[in-house]
Amino acid sequence: MVECAVLSYSGYGHTRRLADAVQRGCDDVDGVMCRNVVISSDGELSAAEWELLDRSAAIVFGSPTYMGGPAWQFKKVAEASSRLWYEQRWKDKLAAGFTNSASMNGDKQVTLQYFFTFAMQHSMIWAGTALMPASTSQARRNDVNFLGSFSGLMSQSPSDASIQEAPPAGDLESGVLFGRRIGACALQWHRGR
Repeated sequence: MVECAVLSYSGYGHTRRLADAVQRGCDDVDGVMCRNVVISSDGELSAAEWELLDRSAAIVFGSPTYMGGPAWQFKKVAEASSRLWYEQRWKDKLAAGFTNSASMNGDKQVTLQYFFTFAMQHSMIWAGTALMPASTSQARRNDVNFLGSFSGLMSQSPSDASIQEAPPAGDLESGVLFGRRIGACALQWHRGR
């Protein structure tokens, strides 16, 4: 069984719903077991959560985009991982990322670039979405990859929407498909090593 982890922080619950969708998709892959590692409101992880990340063949990073970047709670965990970086303990693990914000754009790409840079510092292998965008005149908001992101998964939740209303169904389905890709890639990468 190949273990994977979704490491994320969610301020209001919308990003957590996306994390759950990614985790479900990853778990859909035979031979893969994925767990959510939820960063606490004070930016801490337990020793058991750090151990799970160390064991995982793939880690998917997730955070809302606040003020043009990831939440400080995610950054605190990233900085705490420097002891692992020094030992190169995450080297050659698969990495991917997702984010959610209230705006359609909201500078989400900056958050994904932060995750990418973080993964590269840890000598990880990055995987994008591999989801074709909903970019025709017939496209609707609930289509898969409506926001058209390739480097990582993007989602949008209006600031006044409850967690029952957002992210929209198409973004959650994108999360499941993204999770399946990461699970399949982790399985393939793990078997090839």
